[in-house]
Amino acid sequence: MSDTKLRPVWITVTAACLIVGLSMSLRQVMGLYLRPVTMDLGVGREPFSNAMATANLVWGFAAIPFGFWADKYGAGRAVAVGVLCSMFGFFMITQVSTGAGLLAAGVLMGLGSSGSGMTALVGAVGRATPPEKRTAAVASLGMATGIATFLAYPYVHVLIEWLGWRASLLAVSATIALTLPLTLFVAGRPVVAATTVRKQTMTEAFKEAFATPSFWLLTFGFFVCGFHVAFYSVHLPAYVQDQGLGAWVGVWALMAVGIANIVGTWLAGQSGRVMPKRFALSTIYFARTVLFLGMIYLPVSPITVIGISALLGLFWLSTIPLTSTLVGTFFGTSWMSMLFAFVFLSHQLGSFLGLYMAGVLYDATHSYTTMWWISAGLGLFAGLVHLPIRERPVPRLLAAAAAE
Repeated sequence: MSDTKLRPVWITVTAACLIVGLSMSLRQVMGLYLRPVTMDLGVGREPFSNAMATANLVWGFAAIPFGFWADKYGAGRAVAVGVLCSMFGFFMITQVSTGAGLLAAGVLMGLGSSGSGMTALVGAVGRATPPEKRTAAVASLGMATGIATFLAYPYVHVLIEWLGWRASLLAVSATIALTLPLTLFVAGRPVVAATTVRKQTMTEAFKEAFATPSFWLLTFGFFVCGFHVAFYSVHLPAYVQDQGLGAWVGVWALMAVGIANIVGTWLAGQSGRVMPKRFALSTIYFARTVLFLGMIYLPVSPITVIGISALLGLFWLSTIPLTSTLVGTFFGTSWMSMLFAFVFLSHQLGSFLGLYMAGVLYDATHSYTTMWWISAGLGLFAGLVHLPIRERPVPRLLAAAAAE
């Protein structure tokens, strides 16, 4: 018998938070490496940006099989494989000298994020907690990421300054290795409480999801989230230096994102008590639209960049608990990781496009202005597309609830 029945909920949630926090935060600091890596290797920003875009794309596609693995057999082994891939991905960057080598490292980093990131563990956390606490529990994963990101930026910045970018990446790889023992606390075959709901196969779960319009609206909206987050986190450090500001501005700005993300994700986890999740998601994307317009119209200074970043942090990973728990609301938790992974694939397609376009447009124009306009327009689109979502279980779950 699996030990998941005997393990206290707080142990599962705490272990998942620590794993996700380290995994996600150390992936988000890659923007600090854009200038030193490209200058040292003598390549443009496009190859580095494409490598990070490839990492996000692989993360999205691989999240589905990793999610299936975690839902079917437990998250422990899936997470362990993801941690090892991340370690080797960071290590590979230190050994390459071409754009092709950076792409190969990006593939490994993407596989690592698939196995040890949010998508692999959201199902384990969702199954461990009752429905009324699920959004808050999943929000704790985002809060852990915010706390870890706040610490990761100065940590990696100091490593780069003291050790150089190559040695610092080796230290980052060793840091990620600390999560390997934690996989024992999320291991074990998933156990879902017995109900009158008929078990589904993987194929049946996908067919049901694909026939649900609200699932597609959620998927389209999450594409925009990926576009925003990847572009901003990777290119902001280079952007502020292009504007003549010190490198410390980019570091403090992204730290501000991490700090505010803690508050924003907590608020998102509590928002279900006062408003429908679709309205909360629309509010997030409309707010992002206004902030990206601020990057166009406000004067560039440390105060404005850090201030906008802090406000943007309130709407950063706050989309994840709302989006993932809507998947659980629609379809239950049996295939929650796998189905959320499909929605997350859209997020990563957005990440890929955001990074690819940023690299290409910058190398062509030496400016990020077009990207700020595109980001604002996509925010408006996402805010509108969430409004028609219907927050209710599919007929299969409603019929089962009526029969109980």
